[in-house]
Amino acid sequence: MNLSRKWLSEFVPVEANDKEFAEAMTLSGSKVEVTYDLGAEISNVLVGRVLEMARHENSDHMWVCQIDVGQAEPVQIVTGAWNVHVGDLVPVAMHKSTLPGGKKIEKGKLRGVVSNGMLCGLSELGLDERDFPYAVITPAAILGDYKPLDKEKPSIPADIQPGHKIYGPVVAAKVAAIAVTGYSAYEVTLDTGDGSCTTSTTCPNLHEGDLVAYNTKANAICTLEDLHSQQAEFPHCIPDGIFILNEDCKPGDDLKPVIGADDHVVEFEITPNRPDCLSVIGLAREAAATFNAPLTLHDPVVKGVADGNLVELLDVETPASDLCQRYTARMVRNVKIAPSPKWMRERLRAMGVRPINNIVDITNYVMLEYGQPMHAFDYRYVKGGKIIVRRAEEGEELTTLDGQVRKLTANHLVIADETRAVGLAGIMGGENSEIVSDTVDVVFESACFDGTCIRKGALALGMRTEASAKFEKGLDPLNTLPAVNRACELVEMLGAGEVLDGTIDILNYVPQPRVLKLEPEKINALLGTDIGEDEMVSILKKLDFQVEGDQVTVPSWRGDVIGMADLAEEVARFHGYNNIPTTLMRGQTTLGGFSEEEKLERQLGSVCRSMGFDEIITYSFISPTCYDKIRWAADDARRESFKILNPLGEDTSIMRTTVLPSMLEILTRNYNYRNQNVRLYEVGRIYLPGGEDGLAVENKILSMGAYGEDMDFYTLKGCVEAILKDLRASDVRFVVPSETNPSYHPGRVADVYVGERRIGVMGQVHPLVAQNYGVDAQFYCAELELKELMAAKGADPEYVPLPKFPAVTRDIAVVCDEAVTVGALEDCIRKGAKGLLKDCKLFDIYRGKGVDEGKKSVAFSLVLRADDRSLTSEEADEDVKSILAALEKDLGAILR
Repeated sequence: MNLSRKWLSEFVPVEANDKEFAEAMTLSGSKVEVTYDLGAEISNVLVGRVLEMARHENSDHMWVCQIDVGQAEPVQIVTGAWNVHVGDLVPVAMHKSTLPGGKKIEKGKLRGVVSNGMLCGLSELGLDERDFPYAVITPAAILGDYKPLDKEKPSIPADIQPGHKIYGPVVAAKVAAIAVTGYSAYEVTLDTGDGSCTTSTTCPNLHEGDLVAYNTKANAICTLEDLHSQQAEFPHCIPDGIFILNEDCKPGDDLKPVIGADDHVVEFEITPNRPDCLSVIGLAREAAATFNAPLTLHDPVVKGVADGNLVELLDVETPASDLCQRYTARMVRNVKIAPSPKWMRERLRAMGVRPINNIVDITNYVMLEYGQPMHAFDYRYVKGGKIIVRRAEEGEELTTLDGQVRKLTANHLVIADETRAVGLAGIMGGENSEIVSDTVDVVFESACFDGTCIRKGALALGMRTEASAKFEKGLDPLNTLPAVNRACELVEMLGAGEVLDGTIDILNYVPQPRVLKLEPEKINALLGTDIGEDEMVSILKKLDFQVEGDQVTVPSWRGDVIGMADLAEEVARFHGYNNIPTTLMRGQTTLGGFSEEEKLERQLGSVCRSMGFDEIITYSFISPTCYDKIRWAADDARRESFKILNPLGEDTSIMRTTVLPSMLEILTRNYNYRNQNVRLYEVGRIYLPGGEDGLAVENKILSMGAYGEDMDFYTLKGCVEAILKDLRASDVRFVVPSETNPSYHPGRVADVYVGERRIGVMGQVHPLVAQNYGVDAQFYCAELELKELMAAKGADPEYVPLPKFPAVTRDIAVVCDEAVTVGALEDCIRKGAKGLLKDCKLFDIYRGKGVDEGKKSVAFSLVLRADDRSLTSEEADEDVKSILAALEKDLGAILR
């Protein structure tokens, strides 16, 4: 937000330089980014009056001018401009002057003649015709300068003389004399060959001796437009030249105040919670409170002299009342489109807004002054005399003021008449209701639209305007009426039209003032200060808060103040943050640490890395085709995935319900890179349906993947066992899956159990799955659920002294069916023991001579010990007998 200090001074007097102003405003909470002097690059440029002009003896287009710059003697300046005449006031860049862009001017010689400076045009001063519309040059056609671009176009003879016919009533004539009769007004005496005549013109590029085209019938000197010619055909008849001043100034005056370059601009960084500060009045309130200066605000006064009443000519409906809190409108009749006055153009330019015409400039002026965006409609284009604030129809199109055709959705809010949309509410007006030069009646719109709707609407169309930037932050609905009245007041002040009586003001909400309790003790406790209640009340009143007892009424424009902490902030920033004492931190501090889940993840990672696994991190979104690659059936319930609304592509369009495809992708990539032995692990998330409010259930999975010469089913099984052992899980079992898992090899896969709790699955990836990934290697993977690992985690270890008594060792070999697993035998052994068994280790499996077909011999080494005594052989034998009995009863395994 740019702020003109000259404009600010209209509301609050501030006697501070830019540095002091910026520091004070920043300390009070209005952060200043930068300050700059509009005329900082302009120095030693004065107003001068042309006293004499003579043609340069060595040039056919230069003039040697004597200029009065308020000094004892005139200065001599050579110029090539053709629009200068004796008596003109012009900007003069003196010797050792500077101009915008870092341009330096020094005296020198132009074709042998001394020039002590330079006469300036608009562009040299950093200005254009919008800043000074009266400086637009309409050049006359000087015949000696004519060079036709079209070969078929007739040329003008080099020896053409006054009186020679050009076409129709147009003849050649020579300027015999020229006199300045007013600003850009000249009386010219012409030699027409057979006599002389006098005519008036506004073309400033004429001088005595010039040969021009003269329309004898219209008694007018022809311009390029009259001759249907292009400017390139008259190289010296350019619409650019010296800036001829038409201001209240005199020779010797500093040019900066004359052109409005004596202003200072302050650029603020306004936070989104303070839309009230996106206005001159809002920043004036802050400045008045900061510098303890009086604030002078103006209540608009509208005379309303036009005949009729607005309610008879215009009707407004707001079917989208939830998106339009307030809609206010007034009308101006008999509009006179013209340039805005200089003071308005200067203020707009200082604030970074380009002047256009008086009506458009008024809406921009009010938006900057009040922070209330406005729009002006040409009333004749409002069909049926009705304005409707509604949601756009799906696919509805509107051509906006920038000439772009916008395709709208039902989420856009539009201003429409009975037949079509005429504007995008809060964003930009429509081209079909634009203010043009022949506009007669204008409707001023001042409304308060829903900020979220405006923000999303502008974002969807890729267009962000000054208006939408303000609306999206949430504006004060009570500001619409004063703003539209101010616009009408400016119309009457500028003579731009006649304001119609009556105002349409639709309120779709009930304004309720916010009242908070003033609690000085809590405020001081929060700030760590000892500020008196009287000072707090004084600060709040300076900010237009109403304070009665302990009740504080918040102004309507301060939507950011909603609680005690906000009141404390207001007190702190105007008491002065630098006045709050520095103290050491008091109170209890929170000791940081890892959650149980985080500890488990770190523990799992440590174990995996100790076994040679490297950690990977993969995306949680995958392609739907991944489920085909791992051979899940088309009707598999696990395929039900959450779809991403704005995916980067089809390959990343859904959230995964399994981590297996992600692991296989990385394994495949390593295999293709010819890495021989690979071990990888990841703790990743999967997203399953069934959460509250339609959200996903997020589970974490420990995924392990490996291949290479040192990896097979039993190696991976050992890795899983090592993980569970580190977690002190008991009763670990590897069970053949009850249902076929299509992603794994049917004979080399196992479900992992801890007790009756299924932890996950491990095994060799199915060869067809590997083939789908384009590899012929054997991939081994494991998928273990973190929440199940957490539940299976054993108790923390406790210190147990070393055994004091010796152990007894017994070896047994039992014959059992081939289908009985070693794990089942171990479980049965531990179950059959009577409390003395400390360890059971497999040391042999035998098939062959002495063992029947379909049978196998499995040998275990048993370690037995009592903690309180030395075992006797009889006690050990008794335990072994119990184990053998259990083996025979439960599994049919008999002692060999």
